[in-house]
Amino acid sequence: MPITTEKELGQALKNDQETIEIEGDLTTKVLKIKATGKVAWAVAAGAIGVAVLGIMYPVPEPTTQATTKSAAFFAGGSAVAILGAGATATAISIAVAAGGIGALNSLRKYKVVSSQGNKLKLSRK
Repeated sequence: MPITTEKELGQALKNDQETIEIEGDLTTKVLKIKATGKVAWAVAAGAIGVAVLGIMYPVPEPTTQATTKSAAFFAGGSAVAILGAGATATAISIAVAAGGIGALNSLRKYKVVSSQGNKLKLSRK
């Protein structure tokens, strides 16, 4: 069944699916994440990781929580500069759905089997 949302993709990555078929707008964003060079990805992944931590592990104290969310927002800026706003938001959503930034590193290891229009097929092999 084709994946059309970040949440579905996060779950597929979390479940270590052998093959992932993506359709719709998500296709372009995933290709952008996969096409980012290693050095640029290291910077973007660090920024996305900070943003994901700010979302997944909110601090109960209101002033600290505001500080954490502000830091996550500004840290995400470098990822936006590298990936663009849409792909950064998608990357954050995938990581949150999968339970952490490791899912994005896993996604980058998948090979593109086919890419036609708004359809993308990935494989771990």
